[in-house]
Amino acid sequence: MVSEDLEGRKQGGWSCVKHSEQEDFQRSDREYFYQGDLRIQMLSIGRNRSQPRSNRSLSLGGMDNMDPKRKPNVTWKLILAACLTALCIIILKQPPSFNAPTMVVTTTSKFAVHEKGDLYRVTIVDDLSRGNLGAVKVLQELFPEPGRLQFIYADLGDAKAVDRIFSQNAFDAVMHFAAVAYVGESTMEPLRYYHNITSNTLVVLEAMAAHGVKTLIYSSTCATYGEPKRMPITESTPQVPINPYGKAKKMAEDIILDFSKNSDMAIMILRYFNVIGSDPEGQLGEAPRPELREHGRISGACFDAARGIISGLKVKGTDYATPDGTCIRDYIDVTDLVDAHVKALQKAQPKKVGIYNVGTGKGRSVKEFVEACKKATGVKIKVEYLPRRPGDYAEVYSDPTKIRADLNWTAKHVDLEESLATAWSWQKSHLNGYGSSSSASFA
Repeated sequence: MVSEDLEGRKQGGWSCVKHSEQEDFQRSDREYFYQGDLRIQMLSIGRNRSQPRSNRSLSLGGMDNMDPKRKPNVTWKLILAACLTALCIIILKQPPSFNAPTMVVTTTSKFAVHEKGDLYRVTIVDDLSRGNLGAVKVLQELFPEPGRLQFIYADLGDAKAVDRIFSQNAFDAVMHFAAVAYVGESTMEPLRYYHNITSNTLVVLEAMAAHGVKTLIYSSTCATYGEPKRMPITESTPQVPINPYGKAKKMAEDIILDFSKNSDMAIMILRYFNVIGSDPEGQLGEAPRPELREHGRISGACFDAARGIISGLKVKGTDYATPDGTCIRDYIDVTDLVDAHVKALQKAQPKKVGIYNVGTGKGRSVKEFVEACKKATGVKIKVEYLPRRPGDYAEVYSDPTKIRADLNWTAKHVDLEESLATAWSWQKSHLNGYGSSSSASFA
């Protein structure tokens, strides 16, 4: 979403801001508690707003928010990387004047906006069920300017909380990433996936419609295609998902498309293929919760095996109709994914829907991936081959012709070993995830 000031949550919204003794919050409906150097702002969802939306201002970190009606006539860009460990909604705000240097940010939950020196506020909304507060702290350290980046702890399944967030802020656009996203888990907990993905998307759309937010960039997936009979996959390939994750995402797409028929909203749907990589600057990376490792991405499993967290790598499925018997996937570096969002946001047009595959156009097998991971880590990873995982498909890779023609986007980081080496570098220097930094060597 694109925002001004913000607040909100399920029963009581939490907005994390850098603690400052000089901060002056003169509102009676807020309470605070502290976690480390973060002050968590807690709101009462049930209370009425004391000021109308059009002229409301909240002091954050010593800086008053600017008049939401004033917007400059400049083209703006968003550079971001969708979270590798947890996806969230991003709220974008373009302040009328914000004198600060241009910032370009690429990686997990790391966001910034720039265009010819004009900066834009970014607000992240997430319930942290799959995310990490440590990543938020890193972001706030990277972007300390008052009002530059804000975080709201909120459950998108709580329609009242979501509506309150929208009613108390003037948003320009929504980037909706928030979703549980593990294929295997979706087969075991299908209702959770339909609720978290499909139902929550409906809540967000209703709030956008009610409050006049006109731009949506939606994070979808190649899983909506299922197991196509033909490769590569184009945007016109029939969508026949074979697992609850893909089905829930397709349902969300259908809701968005139906809504768009009677709306002047600008909509972009990006169907990601398999995201890998990390922040090239080494500031943010993938740190999944221990209990989620079983369902996690193959890159995370490779790194866990290289670090000795698990005894070896388990490759599920060696009897697929592929050259080496393992699944073939299209691995897209998060840095390229960032660029795709920049282009999508630039090209979004009122009353139009753009649907694009975001992939390299090249399929790589799981065995190829494992060999690349061994080279990137320098560790002789033990590999165990097991039966197929429920809900998986043999071969999926994209045809990027449409996104190249329409958005002038092409994947540039296509060296699998290089992308894995970048992610491995962060893993080695953050053995405790977003806890205290430490480093080690592995052999």
